[in-house]
This record gives sequence, structure tokens and C-alpha cells, in this order.
Amino acid sequence: MARIPLPERGQPLDLTYLYQLANAVNELSAQISPSSQKYVTIDTPAAGNQNVKASEARIIGGYKEVANNSSVTAGNETDFDYPFSTDFKYAPVVTATPVNFGGTQAGKDVSVILKSVTTSGVKGTVKFNTSGDLSVAVNIIIVGIPN
Repeated sequence: MARIPLPERGQPLDLTYLYQLANAVNELSAQISPSSQKYVTIDTPAAGNQNVKASEARIIGGYKEVANNSSVTAGNETDFDYPFSTDFKYAPVVTATPVNFGGTQAGKDVSVILKSVTTSGVKGTVKFNTSGDLSVAVNIIIVGIPN
């Protein structure tokens, strides 16, 4: 957006200056005007679809280390929890994906199961499907409406 120079004291306002002001206001209006692209729809279990402005939604990208240079047995599970930095009005939508930061074969064969999602946090389990040494974390994406 163009910056408008401030007028000097006693400077007469001319047509060029008024044009710059009007143009800047119009550009600002276009940037903040309501449109369907500036809304987020969040499907909540408690209240159904909620449509809010994108600026009113909260998105958190989280990371939780579950095992670091650990030896695991196939079929074993490790629980994790991730508290949110702010509470949400409704339970948010949460996605969790495993990260094989150790690069091992056993780290490639894990499953993430979310057990509960509340307005203040998420709890889940990482299931190890292959025995071996691994280093695994969970990437978590949370989208919701803050309280």
C-alpha cells in the first residue's frame, strides 16, 4: 500500500494530495472488505459448522517428541499430550502426523491415534508397528475458534 506524505503546517491541500488520500482509503477498504475467501469454516462436534473471519480463527502448529533414540517392540504404544496455549470456544479440529526424525526403518512404521480433543488440549497415542530403534515426534495442527 502506498504511503501518503504528511502535509507541512500551513500547506494548502491540493487535488493531488486529496487524490492520494482517497486512493489509499480505497486500497485499505479493498484489503479488509468482507468476502467469502476471508472466512474459515470450522466443523465442531458441539456446535456444527462455525463460519468466522480468518482473523478471528486460531491456528496452532505444534511439535511433540515421543521417542528419542529409543528401542521399541512391535505393538507397544506411547501416549502423548499437547496442551493448547489458549483455550478454544469449542473443541478444535486437530490433525497429527508422525515425524521420523531418526530416519530409521522402525520410525517409518508408526501410527498416530488421537484419543481426545478438548478445548484446552489433545491427547493421543503413537503405536509402534515394527520393533527396532527409532526417534519419532508428532506434528500437530490445530484450527479452532479462541474463547
